[in-house]
Amino acid sequence: MRGKESKRPKSEVKDRIVRGAADDKGVRTGHATTSGVRERAFLVGLDYRARKGGKSVATSQAQAARDTASSTKTASKAPAVPEFSAEESLAELRTLATSAGAEIAGEFLQRRDRPDPATLIGSGKLEEISGAAASVSADLILFDHDLTASQQRNIERIVNTRVIDRTQLILDIFAKYARTREGQLQVELAQLEYMLPRLGGRGIEMSQLGGGIGTRGPGETQLETDRRKIYRRIRHVKEQIENVRRIRAQQRQRRESVPVATVALVGYTNAGKSTLFNALTKAEVLESPRMFATLDPTIRGVELPSRRTALLSDTVGFIRNLPHTLVTAFRATLEEVQKAALILHVSDASNPLSAEQDAQVEKVLKELEADKKPRLRVMNKIDLLPPTQRESLKDDAETVHVSAAKNIGIGTLLERIDEMLSEDAVRRVKLRIPQSEGRILALLEAKSRIFSRRYLDGAVMLEVEAPESVVRRVQEWSVK
Repeated sequence: MRGKESKRPKSEVKDRIVRGAADDKGVRTGHATTSGVRERAFLVGLDYRARKGGKSVATSQAQAARDTASSTKTASKAPAVPEFSAEESLAELRTLATSAGAEIAGEFLQRRDRPDPATLIGSGKLEEISGAAASVSADLILFDHDLTASQQRNIERIVNTRVIDRTQLILDIFAKYARTREGQLQVELAQLEYMLPRLGGRGIEMSQLGGGIGTRGPGETQLETDRRKIYRRIRHVKEQIENVRRIRAQQRQRRESVPVATVALVGYTNAGKSTLFNALTKAEVLESPRMFATLDPTIRGVELPSRRTALLSDTVGFIRNLPHTLVTAFRATLEEVQKAALILHVSDASNPLSAEQDAQVEKVLKELEADKKPRLRVMNKIDLLPPTQRESLKDDAETVHVSAAKNIGIGTLLERIDEMLSEDAVRRVKLRIPQSEGRILALLEAKSRIFSRRYLDGAVMLEVEAPESVVRRVQEWSVK
């Protein structure tokens, strides 16, 4: 190991690897879960940028010229979309790994001009990573990048350690936190579709056919058998998910027969959607700093200042490069976003990467064809901002600043939602209701805002503001 370390280039990357090894004793002790010792993960990040010096500078300058020309042409079309840096992306992978239950043993950030088609980062660097991972007793290596089936096999052959890419890690977290049958089905479908193209090339051990005399003839390889089984399971899971979609559609039709608007919460994972959901509805869904703590959709009623009722839907959090298989598998759940009358886009105001995260949410909304829906931006977690910055925040027509954890700005948010919903519009009417109509008077007390009330000749004279559905029920007592 010492010989290998002496050949490594001097860089901040090496410092972080050495730091991981130096912390080895402290990290390995006292970190056990109820199921045993946590797996130790070695993280590998990638940054495809031209290196300084020699040919790479020329390549970089030519690319910069092309980028400048391209940006000049498209500048008038759309603003630049903020992107995560390699360091920020690696930090997010660290959080994902922790959410999956792993223990971070070390990390490595590789910068290259372009990806290596066979091993993504080159066999030389893989040998270096293999040595670094072995020195900190890593159980698996996590790549902050999607790997093809051949790349994953080539890498595992060199490093002699289990290798997992970013998509597989996210799928594992989803499988860990899915609680309802619906959520488990959707995760299973995504995992099967991810696994299918990765069955090939496992070697002779996959085959049921012999290779000697007397073994030639019709037969089926283990690979073909596995594929057939997976295809069969995929069909079965899709049928079950289709049943879920049909039931959801029936429930939605029943809701739509009553003039009640649905408001969907969307946002980057860990933006505080579930905490906000609880603050608005007084529900008790799980609140957790873990990524993807909410996978199973929850719908609850919320009473607005106008006494109208709206339905609030809590949805799965989005993330950078959300695997397409997950978007497809969770379409039954995300249909609530497509059918919503209003979308509350929840952002973490205290996160320095808020703009980058918002851009990723926009991408997913566009993929769901929900980007044209009426939307209200909710900047959450303002209690974590410095006092001077918090005092400078101003709400506007498109943005409301809140702290769901501290119940700051929740009243303002409810008023803004009330203003933006057109379903079951509010009307102001005058009524003369006999005092004997106790049930109607109780209805108005519960479902309307009463501006004036006086008693005259055995009747109650009222001026109220109520939803259209309530006004229709008291229409016979209206006074023009």
